[in-house]
Amino acid sequence: MKKVGNHNSNSRKLFLSLALMLAVSFSSFAQDAAPAAATEAAPAAATTGGDPAKGKALFNANCAACHKLDAKSTGPALRGVSERHDMEWIYKWVHNSSDMIKSGDAAAVKLFNENNKAVMTSFPQLSNEDIDNIIAYTSEPKAEPAAAGATGAATPPGTVAEGGSSNNMILGVLSLVLVVLVVMLFMVNNVLRKVAKANGIEVAAAKERTSIWKAFVKNQFLVLVSCILLLLASGYFVYGYLMQVGVDQDYQPIQPIHYSHKIHAGDNEINCKYCHSAARVSKNAGIPSLNVCMNCHKNISEVAETTATPEYSKAFYDAQIQKLYDAVGWDKTTQSYTGKTQPVKWVRIHNLPDFVYFNHSQHVTVGGIECQTCHGPVETYEIQKQFAPLTMGWCIDCHRKTEVKMEGNGYYTKIHEELSKKYGVDKLTEAQMGGLECGKCHY
Repeated sequence: MKKVGNHNSNSRKLFLSLALMLAVSFSSFAQDAAPAAATEAAPAAATTGGDPAKGKALFNANCAACHKLDAKSTGPALRGVSERHDMEWIYKWVHNSSDMIKSGDAAAVKLFNENNKAVMTSFPQLSNEDIDNIIAYTSEPKAEPAAAGATGAATPPGTVAEGGSSNNMILGVLSLVLVVLVVMLFMVNNVLRKVAKANGIEVAAAKERTSIWKAFVKNQFLVLVSCILLLLASGYFVYGYLMQVGVDQDYQPIQPIHYSHKIHAGDNEINCKYCHSAARVSKNAGIPSLNVCMNCHKNISEVAETTATPEYSKAFYDAQIQKLYDAVGWDKTTQSYTGKTQPVKWVRIHNLPDFVYFNHSQHVTVGGIECQTCHGPVETYEIQKQFAPLTMGWCIDCHRKTEVKMEGNGYYTKIHEELSKKYGVDKLTEAQMGGLECGKCHY
């Protein structure tokens, strides 16, 4: 009986050659189409002095919680804001909007009233250059649908373009050709086997090959390199995981009584320090006593119809007020205390390690720092969460950027005069005042 070569090997070579031809053809087509696509996708160059890319990052980090570019959110839409206000006004507004409103600035008061008197977070840490970058981002024109040709008419999907068929049609034809070729190869293989069998030709068996895993194990160099790479990759991911231990940013637990900061601090404009009065004079801000809640809710046993939202109904909010009454032992029917109280087990959200010292009064009273700087736009939160990472790097970065407020602040007068001469500046940062010394926060 005759023996011939393994025709399966020839079939594989033929199949690979056809596949390579198809890949080269598709690659050539993609290269021809790429310049046109790149031309269509090229964004308009920014015409402002700032960097829109940096501005986008700053916008997402500082502004996106309350603002959108093209729609009103907690604050107004910001696209084209530089056309509505001059830059000097914007600098002052971003650094401290509350002061501008208090000073009676007409534009500031109007903006405050138009946005439901929502207090904007002050950002003294943002430099004028940072604000320029944000404005450059907000000044970019709104992206329009891609247009085809100089006329700007968009080409609907599936229609014929200048070069012939659309991309979808070409991909469909190529896929069909590939399927036909695969079917033909199987058919040719079967025909060849039948012909060989009819003519008494013995097909040489394929040579046994060493499996790729056995070959890999025998190659000591590859095994060593793979182990090293595996150890490095494992170390990288383990380090990344360990660095997040204790960082609870965006932690948002469910409390035993649902408390909406949006309703209290936002809609009703209750000052943060009315409930957290200890923040003015103490290291800790403190958990407000239920008696503070009853200052208002002794006479407010249900919410208005307009308070309800698609997510939370009026009945839901009224039930939370009843939970408060049950906790303090208040009978709304007789308007009297029953003496039967229940403790409320609040879930703590912000919790620094024991080896870190942080004094609220130092920041709130002496430093004049707004609550929103660390706790975020709480007036927009339905459920309170941890806004900042509260890491050492985050605190140090704030100390490096934040200037000491000296207006009407006699606490730092003497040391400020001496250090400002030493550093040759008019305004000192917290870092220049010793805010980076280890003993300030660790004891």
